Amino acid sequence: MKRTPTAEEREREAKKLRLLEELEDTWLPYLTPKDDEFYQQWQLKYPKLVLREAGSVPEDIHKEAQEAFLTLHKHGCLFRDLVRIQGKDLLTPVSRILIGNPGYTYKYLNTRLFTVPWPVKGSSVKYGEAEIAAACQTFLKLNDYLQIETVQALEELASKEKENEDAVPLCVSGDFPRVGMGSSYDQDEVDFKSRAAYNVTLLNFMDPQKMPYLKEEPYFGMGKMAVSWHHDENLVERSAVAVYSYSCEGPEEESEDDSHLEGRDPDTWHVGFKISWDIETPGLAIPLHQGDCYFMLDDLNATHQHCVLAGSQPRFSSTHRVAECSAGTLDYILQRCQVALQNVRGDVDNGDVSLKSFEPAVLKQGEEIHNEVEFEWLRQFWFQGNRYKKCTDWWCQPMTQLEELWKRMEGVTNAVLHEVKREGLPVEQRNEILTAVLPLLTTRQNLRREWHARSVLRAVGSVDPDKQELHLATPFPRASLIPPVRGAVKRSHFEVLSAKVSSPA
Repeated sequence: MKRTPTAEEREREAKKLRLLEELEDTWLPYLTPKDDEFYQQWQLKYPKLVLREAGSVPEDIHKEAQEAFLTLHKHGCLFRDLVRIQGKDLLTPVSRILIGNPGYTYKYLNTRLFTVPWPVKGSSVKYGEAEIAAACQTFLKLNDYLQIETVQALEELASKEKENEDAVPLCVSGDFPRVGMGSSYDQDEVDFKSRAAYNVTLLNFMDPQKMPYLKEEPYFGMGKMAVSWHHDENLVERSAVAVYSYSCEGPEEESEDDSHLEGRDPDTWHVGFKISWDIETPGLAIPLHQGDCYFMLDDLNATHQHCVLAGSQPRFSSTHRVAECSAGTLDYILQRCQVALQNVRGDVDNGDVSLKSFEPAVLKQGEEIHNEVEFEWLRQFWFQGNRYKKCTDWWCQPMTQLEELWKRMEGVTNAVLHEVKREGLPVEQRNEILTAVLPLLTTRQNLRREWHARSVLRAVGSVDPDKQELHLATPFPRASLIPPVRGAVKRSHFEVLSAKVSSPA
């Protein structure tokens, strides 16, 4: 079943089409450090973008982080994601792994990633290899370092704003001394530490030599993109993002002869920035070398879009975020399960469940949580296969527990269906129950079909090299439905529900 795009997705696509229509066959202007006005434009239009060049970062941070990247790559811990965009399944050209607080998740492009826990104080994590454990420890250390750097950058920005001083991009190198930039908020009103309280890092890797079908940047003519224009998703509002970049460059530095080239050097990785849907302001293409860090502060991620422009060599990055996890932690979903099952009186002799209440509001809440557990957690986790076992078995027991709770929720649904079919149930009461639960059961049926189709594509699909789309190759047995959860509501029961639906008197 084809998924209907959300209103936000439709609006975003309409804006993109309007922008492309306005451009017709022309390119928008963009600037690189070779352009005289580059730093002035950065100051005026991109003041919340901060660069720390590699020379300002401690050498032990570089050494340990780069070894940790290579370790995870060696052990096969980074995976390309099959994401869902406007109803289509697309393979990301970038391979990823999420590391962060135990029990946390991060969702992007309708895909929920589950953390490989870093060893925070008080946690107990068993890793598959000692080298993987050391790598996770390293990224926790890098996280601590970037938190300190982010808070310092925010303080410098606020100080400059308070003094009402002009500023230039914060860039640490021999040519551009360390100075602050303006900021739009008062230091007294902001808890800088909370804005930099990074709870996850999304690690990325791509080898451009193995990705010949990368998309061309569509607005400025910047060249091949590893990651298209986007805003980072699922973040705490106005929180910062810190990125450590490690491109596997050769021993030779960039040649001065390249200065005659127009635009950005295609052999060097860049991060591109533009003001969202603005065709007047030039974009920026900022070169990234081994060990460079950049920071997106305050609301930059909301007001601007960024992309990653591929160079010629492989590249890793560690992108530290304050993930919005109010509905994205293991503790959260276990508490939701408790709420859903508090209506259960107990199991009867044949294994069925007995319910305390058939109040429509109570039943509706239970089925909402039922759908959340199945489609936001179980199916998301098992759809990604056994990737997490490459690093740790941390999620095995929690997911087994969630599946058991899900089975009990299936029992609740069957108890509701049994009640609806019960002879003597007043029509008005039956209609109230159906009005409350039928839309949620319909959604469940549709999503199960959609997830089953996705599982088929993932298992036996082929990739369109031009679009990175998956195409069905051969039929796939229904027994391979992911996750391997059983006892689903029978179709005959669903048809009984639908047939009994009628408008309330």
